[in-house]
Amino acid sequence: MPSFDVVSELEMFEIAHAVNNTSKEIATRFDFRGSEATVELKEKSKEIQLSANSDFQVDQLRSMLETHLIKRKVDPQVLDVKDMQASGRRMLQTIALKDGLDQDSAKKIVKIIKESGIKAQASIQGDKVRISDKKRDTLQSVMALLREQNLGLPLQFNNFKD
Repeated sequence: MPSFDVVSELEMFEIAHAVNNTSKEIATRFDFRGSEATVELKEKSKEIQLSANSDFQVDQLRSMLETHLIKRKVDPQVLDVKDMQASGRRMLQTIALKDGLDQDSAKKIVKIIKESGIKAQASIQGDKVRISDKKRDTLQSVMALLREQNLGLPLQFNNFKD
């Protein structure tokens, strides 16, 4: 019976490249000259730390980071932006990275498939949702349905089996 898995996985090397490219762009931009603006990736905790002299510069850093993520084909929906904090003379912002499907998101996906009327079967298996049906066309219609939804995290479809 044909099946595929719905997952939400991060490619940390792509995020690291985007952070490095943002740091390089900071060094070349004249509006950041003389300021102590930094972008730092913390891979173990899956966070990105932005710091600059003003909240406007932190917003600019976040915008540059999102641009570089898009260029590297990483969906900006993986960013969970936290509130800005003042630390002395600097402004700090932490951005958490969403990795994997949590139980709530997996349940939403199963609910969307059941409410759509498509006869495919969905089952939650850890941090992925397995979709199976007798016909490949039905599976492709489920993929199209899930691409249309705005779940707040990027979805990938892998492990397609005939």
